[in-house]
Amino acid sequence: MVKHGFKNLSVEQFKYRFELGLEKPDPMRALHSAMTIAAAYIVGGLVPLSPYMFIPRASEALLFSVVVTLAALLIFGYAKGYFTGNKPFRSAFETALIGVIASAAAFGMAKVFNP
Repeated sequence: MVKHGFKNLSVEQFKYRFELGLEKPDPMRALHSAMTIAAAYIVGGLVPLSPYMFIPRASEALLFSVVVTLAALLIFGYAKGYFTGNKPFRSAFETALIGVIASAAAFGMAKVFNP
C-alpha cells in the first residue's frame, strides 16, 4: 500500500491512475456510455453503407463507398490528432492507413470464403 498522500492506494490503483492516466469508470454512467458507443457504431457504419442506398449499381456504389469512407477516415483522424494534441496530419494518415488495411483484409476474406 502507498500511504503518502494518496489515501491508501494499492500499487495497482496507483499505476492505473497516475502511470496510465486512467480513472475507474463510474457505474452510474454505464448506460450513457453504452448508448454513446452504440450511436457511434451506427453513424460510423452508415458512412460506408450510405452510397448503396442512393446508387443503384453495386460496382459504382462500391467505388463511391471507398472514396467517402477514406475521406471520413482522414477527417476523423485529423480531428483526433488535433484534439489530442498530436500531429493532425500524421494522425489522419495513420487512421486512414489502418482503415485501408482493415477494409482490404475484410474484402479479401470475403473473396476467399465467397468466390
